[in-house]
Amino acid sequence: MTEATASELDERILGRRWTVRLDAAGRGTTAVRVSCSRPSCAEQRLPSAAAGRAAAVAHLKAHLRAVCGPRPETYCACRADSCSTHIRPADRQTRSEPWRCGGAVVLAVVTDREGRWWRAMECCSRCAAATPGAKVVSTTLPQSSPAADAAAAADQPSAAPANVPQFSDRPAPAADPREVPAPRSASARRRPQKKIAQRIIPHDLRPVALRDELVELGDLFRAYQQRDEPDLALLADLHERKARAFTTWADVACDGALRWEARRAEQAAAAARLQHQQRTGDVTSGDGPAVARLLTVPAQWEHARSVLAYVADHTPLPGPEPRLLVLMLTLRTAHTGTGNLVGQDVTALGLTDPEDLVEKLTGCGWLTLPGTAGDLFASRPENPTRITVPSLAPGDDGTGPFTFGKKMRPKLSGWAQKVISDKKLRKAKATAGTRLLALTLATRTSATGLLGPGGQGLGLDTLTASVPVHAGELQHLVDQLTAADWLTEATVTDTHLTGRLTERILPLSCPLT
Repeated sequence: MTEATASELDERILGRRWTVRLDAAGRGTTAVRVSCSRPSCAEQRLPSAAAGRAAAVAHLKAHLRAVCGPRPETYCACRADSCSTHIRPADRQTRSEPWRCGGAVVLAVVTDREGRWWRAMECCSRCAAATPGAKVVSTTLPQSSPAADAAAAADQPSAAPANVPQFSDRPAPAADPREVPAPRSASARRRPQKKIAQRIIPHDLRPVALRDELVELGDLFRAYQQRDEPDLALLADLHERKARAFTTWADVACDGALRWEARRAEQAAAAARLQHQQRTGDVTSGDGPAVARLLTVPAQWEHARSVLAYVADHTPLPGPEPRLLVLMLTLRTAHTGTGNLVGQDVTALGLTDPEDLVEKLTGCGWLTLPGTAGDLFASRPENPTRITVPSLAPGDDGTGPFTFGKKMRPKLSGWAQKVISDKKLRKAKATAGTRLLALTLATRTSATGLLGPGGQGLGLDTLTASVPVHAGELQHLVDQLTAADWLTEATVTDTHLTGRLTERILPLSCPLT
């Protein structure tokens, strides 16, 4: 009997196992390919990941329908790789007892969390229960050893055949299917989690009022994201509540990251409140009504300041005229390093000899033209010249010196053009230095137009770094801006320039936040 049992066990076959995979079809495309480990299955190519997942699942289901359930004469497929499906190598080394397969043969399906592969396999129900995420599709009834089955057959003649293999390294009593644990659902064991700002709110957080406030704020933020139209006043209120709640949470948990998050919420509340004032005028500050600015949000103001700072450090030629021209060309080519230009764009800057200046920029390699400078000045809007600034072209990693995108570039260029082409500056035939000073002052004011942070004025060293003139020449430039109704109450001391932008210029300003 023992020899017959061993012979029968040797005749068992390895459980079937196959894998369906979803992989990218190549770089620069959204197409994917679906492949199956079965040699007879051809590879499929689909246009998107969603279509690929649907095809992969359909392919796996077709296999499951074709196999007609697990075969009782097989042994566990995971035995082929030492149960690595559900037992980690480190655990195998530390286990005091070897893993014992057991229970009925089942057909189980396992998939990864990212939805990149699906695996079906014939294995024992014990291994299926121990495999994370395994789902049992169908099961065979487990049987005991031949001797046990013979004894059972004396009492129950209708018992099943006794040649079903045992999934164990040694004879053992048959497992009761009621004792085999079913694959556990992780979601069923977990307590529902509440989140705010991608942070899990502990269910035992105290005080309870703080936890209730965080839960409510998380729900309100998610509801706000579903709105068809923004409400900046409501958003500012939510951020203020979040700042207060996170400050309290940081005190309770002694967590510096929560305190940093609270400061970020305060900044977001201030920015949203300021945007609401500028866009709608529904809320007024203590200094007066809101202003409808050409650049509407603080991010745009910071980008404008970043362009001015970059040009101040990277202009290849000295003097205010080269810097003004480099600034305008930078704004035309900032995103890709290339842009369109016509002769009128350069002549409108009021430069002394614009053609000679363009030739100097091309001669030093900063600017590249398809033809000559004369061709550029002869071009018209219907046939612009394609210019290139090599230093602004994106590098190998796809990034350039600026962080704003292609939609932001024309907004900044239009704003700068609006400033330097101001009607009264053109009538006064303002110099390049005066126009550069106008741009600089427009980005260095308070919300009400006072110069400098908090209206305290601007240091002369800061101004001369942005406008390449001697400090003694600043008074003349300030007088020109005052005559052009650009500045009022302007005073130049040995160290500072104080004053205020006029009301007509406020829409062009970029306040310091």
